[in-house]
Amino acid sequence: MSKRSRTPRRLLMAAATISVLTLALTACGSGTGSGHGSTMPGMDHGKTPSPSASADAMASMPGMDTAATGNGLSAARDGYRMTSSTAGLPADRSADFRFTVTGPDGKPVTDFTVDQTKRMHFYAVRTDLTGFQHLHPTMAKNGTWTAPLAALRPGSWRLYTSFTPATGSGKGKDFVLSRTVKVSGMPMTTSLPKASGTATVDGYTIAVKGDLMAGTARRLTATVTKNGKPVTDLQPYLETYAHLTAFHQGDLSFAHLHPEARADGDHGGPALTFHAEFAQSGNWRLFLQFQTGGRLHTAALTLHVN
Repeated sequence: MSKRSRTPRRLLMAAATISVLTLALTACGSGTGSGHGSTMPGMDHGKTPSPSASADAMASMPGMDTAATGNGLSAARDGYRMTSSTAGLPADRSADFRFTVTGPDGKPVTDFTVDQTKRMHFYAVRTDLTGFQHLHPTMAKNGTWTAPLAALRPGSWRLYTSFTPATGSGKGKDFVLSRTVKVSGMPMTTSLPKASGTATVDGYTIAVKGDLMAGTARRLTATVTKNGKPVTDLQPYLETYAHLTAFHQGDLSFAHLHPEARADGDHGGPALTFHAEFAQSGNWRLFLQFQTGGRLHTAALTLHVN
């Protein structure tokens, strides 16, 4: 065959190959744009994902929502970790829970900032929100903390530690880390009381008011009365006249609601105001602690956040 006859054939074969490639690329590029979606997984990998798509993908990964919002449902955040060898606790009797907070270098953290008179606040909450303890553990020289828990009912409990490092990369930053433990025995689940703005404890009535909205800082006011009369003899408790903590029904997200004023003598009440910011809507279980006559009272109520 002559060179003149071979050349057109090669040109025709090259043109045919280019045409086939063009059709294939056009089909791949039109998969998502046509509204039908790509039938082959991963075919739109050439596109840059939008910020919202990336956020949705991260939220669907286990633990990513916790890391993003800092809602206290993770044992680790920003290099700090709550560690413990205890996975279970006995039922119906007191028990010590020991744990350590390690820093980004993996070593126990031993220097903490004092917050409301304490270097560490510790909470034990039953998954159905019908059990609650607020403790102040003690730390050994090696960084091991011991929380003396009162008797716990059988079931699953989440244990939270709230602290602020005084040194290191997390200096001045508030952390809330948590772990779950199983309490031995047959668990009996109790339904959470319906949302209500009032609660009673030890003869005291607490009324909570506030135009609350998820993700927005609002003022929340709790008023304490007894036999219909305003209570004005609240004693200082952790530098204030009341301590308020909240947990979200369902996932147990943590919200620490800060008081707007410090205690000044044994004449607090009847109204107590808090800086309230709830990360998500739904029902939250609030635990309000206050002291009178040297006795600590804990009132629990369910509050709905829009």
